[in-house]
Order: sequence, then C-alpha cells, then structure tokens
Amino acid sequence: MAAVAAAMALAAPLPASAEVKVGVSDWPGWVAWYVAEQKGFFKKHGADVKLVWFANYTDSIAALSSGQLDANSQTWSDTMGPLAKGLPLKTILVNDNSAGNDAVVASPKIKSIKDLKGKSVALEEFSVSHFVLATALAKNGMKPADVKIVNLSAGDAAAAFMAGRVDAAVVWNPWIHTIEQSGKGKALFTSKDMPGLIPDLLVAQDKAIKAKRKELVGMIKAWFDTVKFIADKPDEAAQIMSKVVSLKPDEYKVFLPGTKFFDAAANKTALDGKGPQSLVGVAPTISSFLLEHKLIDGKPDAAKGVDASLLAEALK
Repeated sequence: MAAVAAAMALAAPLPASAEVKVGVSDWPGWVAWYVAEQKGFFKKHGADVKLVWFANYTDSIAALSSGQLDANSQTWSDTMGPLAKGLPLKTILVNDNSAGNDAVVASPKIKSIKDLKGKSVALEEFSVSHFVLATALAKNGMKPADVKIVNLSAGDAAAAFMAGRVDAAVVWNPWIHTIEQSGKGKALFTSKDMPGLIPDLLVAQDKAIKAKRKELVGMIKAWFDTVKFIADKPDEAAQIMSKVVSLKPDEYKVFLPGTKFFDAAANKTALDGKGPQSLVGVAPTISSFLLEHKLIDGKPDAAKGVDASLLAEALK
C-alpha cells in the first residue's frame, strides 16, 4: 500500500512554478544576468527565471509595457514615458550606472567641450547619446543649438567620425575604445562625468510583483552574487557574457571598467529616494530633457515608479 501511495505521489503533477519572464538586451549590466543563470545563482535563491533576449532593445520596453513580460532590463530614462502614461511599473533593482561606457569623442585638435561650438557632432537623436551631449554642453554653459547635430545611429556616427566627416561623435563602447585606439579621437566627456544619470534597471509589472514576489526577491539575491562573481572572476564573467553577444572575451572586457555594477549598498542608496544621485533625485534632470524634446507626454511621478520593498526583503 505504501508503495502504491508513493507511486501515486510521484505521478501527481507538481505545483505550477511561478516562472518570471525577464527581457534582456545588449548592455553589460543586463548581459550579466546570463552569469547568474549559468552559475546557478537563480536556482540557489529559488527563482525560476526565463531570460528573454531582445536584439532590438526598444521592443523589450514595448513588451513590458503591454504585459508580455513580467520584468525588463531598461534604463531609467526609458521608464519615464510609461510612468508618465500611468502604467503600473516599478523599478526593483539597479543593475549598474554607465561610468565611462558613453562618451563625447572628438578629434585631437578639439581640446574641450567649449571648442565644439559651431562644430558637427554625430549622434542618435533623442537617445541616451543625445542626453549625454546635452549634459556635457549644459555643464559648459552651452546648449545643443550651439553645435550642428548630425543624426546617425551609434555605429554610423562612429564610422562618420573615423572617416573625418564630422568633428565629434557621441557613442558607447566598443566604439569609444576603437576610436581611441586608432588615435583619431579622444573622449572629451564621458558618463563618468554625470554620475547617477544613466542608471540601468530591472523594472517589473506591478501585477508580477504581487504574483511572483518570491521569484523577484530571489532574482535580486542572485544579482548580488553575480556582482561579486564579476569582481572576483572578471575573466570567467567576460567569457560567459561575450558568448551571449558573439564577441571574444578580450573584446568584451573593454566594457567592464565603464560599467559600475551596483551591489546591495549602492542599491539601497539608489532606491531610498533621498540622495541627489538616487533614482528619485536624478529624475527631474532626466524628465526635463525628455519633456523639452517632446519624448514623453506629461510629467512622470518618479517615486511611484520605485519599489524598494523587494530589496529590503532580499537583504533580510
């Protein structure tokens, strides 16, 4: 009888697992989730996570906003639009800040941002690159109208600069590295000069936070293991991450110094809403750029778009 009962127990369906579908795109702070997956950190913390790769980053933002994903890897600036529309999204983790991976590069004869007055600058209009240039100019008492903006995708902007068709470009790695190695240009201003303004996040649907809270808390715990692993074993981490985006490990390692991976302490500061570099603290600067260029409708309530309670639970 005991054997029959045991057999019946084995045959019984297991309770449905609360799988979390999470969008990931090509950025070091997000590709790092594959380190968590491959090193077993999700399993370790009891999180059933399905990473969904998006070759086109903007598609992932739309997928989260329409409820096709439980959570997504996206920037704070790209979360402002959905928040302004009143979508129920919450930032639950900061993966990293760009800390040098975005830059204004110029030919060696241009010595400072002020020297860009009247010069041509290639960049992807209204993207993070545009925001980087606007910030660099503002810090030097200038505005975007003081330069000639040439609207090109990041790769094309780098190519135009290398060919000498424009005086400067705003690009990210590996293009910054390629340009500097060629001797044709140098970084005049990088995302290191605008701390806190380019945060890369894990943003979740409100309903997913309610239904799959345990999984998301487990993900946060797995993230902190991942950050430690990248710090302790950068070569192995680069090996895992480079495979995801079909690069060589040495090529991928170029990205790591310009990515400030956020550990538990950095997350507490970012999510607490009090400091000048917290998500709520930097939101007015980001939203004013977006509003000025009519990239969002209405003013987002940044505080409503942050939920620090999952982080607090993960750190208990």
